[in-house]
Amino acid sequence: MREWEKLAISPTTPIIKALEIIDAGARQIALVVDENLRLLGTVTDGDIRRGILKGRELANPVHTVMNPYPTVASSYETRENIITLMNIKRVRQIPVVDEDGRVIRVEIYNEIMQPIRRENIVVLMAGGLGTRLQPLTFDTPKPLLKVGNNPLLETILMNFIEHGFYRFYISVNYKAELIMNYLGDGSKWGVDIRYIHEEKKMGTAGPLSLLKEKPDLPFFVMNGDLLTKVNFQQLLDFHNAHRAIGTMCVREYDHQVPYGVVKLDRQRLVGIEEKPVQRFFVNAGIYVLDPVIIDSIPYNEYYDMPSLFQQMVERKQETIAFPIREYWMDIGRIADFERANLEFAEVFG
Repeated sequence: MREWEKLAISPTTPIIKALEIIDAGARQIALVVDENLRLLGTVTDGDIRRGILKGRELANPVHTVMNPYPTVASSYETRENIITLMNIKRVRQIPVVDEDGRVIRVEIYNEIMQPIRRENIVVLMAGGLGTRLQPLTFDTPKPLLKVGNNPLLETILMNFIEHGFYRFYISVNYKAELIMNYLGDGSKWGVDIRYIHEEKKMGTAGPLSLLKEKPDLPFFVMNGDLLTKVNFQQLLDFHNAHRAIGTMCVREYDHQVPYGVVKLDRQRLVGIEEKPVQRFFVNAGIYVLDPVIIDSIPYNEYYDMPSLFQQMVERKQETIAFPIREYWMDIGRIADFERANLEFAEVFG
C-alpha cells in the first residue's frame, strides 16, 4: 500500500472514522476518493469542526463535511510551483493528481521543504569520449567540463542530492581516474558513490549488467552530459503511479521544413503548406527502470537504451514516457557547451 492510501476514505465513511485517520497520521488530512481512487474532496480537522458547528453528527457520512473543491496540484508541477501554491492558498497539504484526477501522492509543506532520504539507486553514464567537444575533451572528460562554476557531473549530483537521493553508481571509461579522483566516494557531500568500470564501449545500457548489486527498488539511469531542472522525485512518483517497467523522459522537438511542402494525389497537386513545423518527442537521456529489467541486458556487451526499450515494447511490458517541461540541455557540441554556460546562472543560480 502506498503511504497516501492510508488516508483514503469513501464518501460514506462516518465522520468519526475520518477523524481517527486525521489524528493518527502526520499529514492531518483525509482524502475522499471514489472506487477508482479519483479525488472527490478532502477533510481536515477544521472541516469537521465547522461541520459540528452546523449540526453534523460524528456518525454522519464524511461527504457532508468534506471540502469538494480542494487545492490540488498536477503530477507535472515542479516542487517550486507546489511550494508557491501552498503559500498563496495558505495550505499545508496538497494532493497531487494525474490527468484523470487519481491521487498520486500528498505533498506536505514541512516535508517538501526538506527532502526525504531516498533509497533508490542513481546510475550516471560518464564513460563517453566526448569526441564532438574536442579540443575541450583532450585533457578533460566531458562530465568534468565546467558549466558555471562546477563540473557538469557535480551539478547533476547536486540536483539528485537536493531531492534526497544518496546512492550513486558512476560508469566510467575515458579518463576514469580524473572523474574518480574528483568525486571520490562521495563523502564530502554525505553520499555514497561507487564506480562501474567499462573496459570497452558499452553503450547507455550495457554498463548496468556490471552492477555489483541488483537494485531492489526502481532506479534512475541518466547520461552524464545533461543539464536539467527535472524534479527527480516527481519522475519517480510518475513511474510508480503507472506501475511501469521502464519510463523514458522525452522532450518535444520542433523541426521547421525550410520549403513549401506540396501535397499530391498521384500527379494532381491538392495543396501547399509553406514551411510547416513538425513536432516530435525525442529521447531525453533520463530513465527510471524496474530492477527486473537488468536480467534482459546482455552481460558485459555493448547495449544501448533505445534497444532496451524497444525490447520491452516488443515484449508488451509497460513502458511509459515522462514529458520534460523543465529546463533541459544536452551538452553534446561546442555550441551547446557555450550556450549552457550563458544560461547557467539564470537557471541554476
